[in-house]
Amino acid sequence: MTASKLCAVVGASFLLLAAVPQVQAQSQAAGAPQYQVGDRLAAPAGSASGPFRELSWDELMPADWKPEALFADINLDELGDNDPRAMEVLQRIREEWDRAPVVERLAGERVRIPGFLVPLETNGEQISEFLLVPYFGACVHVPPPPANQLIHVIPDKAVPAGYNMLPVWVEGVMAVGRIDSDMGVAGYQLRGMKVEEYIDTEPLPD
Repeated sequence: MTASKLCAVVGASFLLLAAVPQVQAQSQAAGAPQYQVGDRLAAPAGSASGPFRELSWDELMPADWKPEALFADINLDELGDNDPRAMEVLQRIREEWDRAPVVERLAGERVRIPGFLVPLETNGEQISEFLLVPYFGACVHVPPPPANQLIHVIPDKAVPAGYNMLPVWVEGVMAVGRIDSDMGVAGYQLRGMKVEEYIDTEPLPD
């Protein structure tokens, strides 16, 4: 299991520990793929797209970061819905996630990356600030992933409100540094020079 896959699995574990019902998104456009919580988009090939390099979510995590080590002494199967230890585990994981290390060398790179859009600032018609997340439901139906799996985006041009929770491509210049928001702690920022809908996607199997 890759580190990024583990992050998605732990996100689902958060949901189970907190005993929160899994909710299906209602904001997906008609005819669009129906994503389930935890679904990820196909990984980019890592090739160049004009002046922008296609970036995968795995590349946002340092190669020597081993998130599985954080859970070596935790047996989630032993924790029931009403177990008082469950909230302690959630808090511990949340603190570790918010401190997740980033890849400093990505600062200044011109990149293109796909992900799901979680609005931060909207007037009901347009979204002027958002988080880009690696799997469907992150920050909305399950708690946020690690900081190194959240990108804070301010697009040059506001995007339609209909992009809420849809998969998109974002092109821009990467910056490194933590940004706190109501939806989670992002370890990266991206000035979104271009945001466009991700077309012809198929969720990857679990």
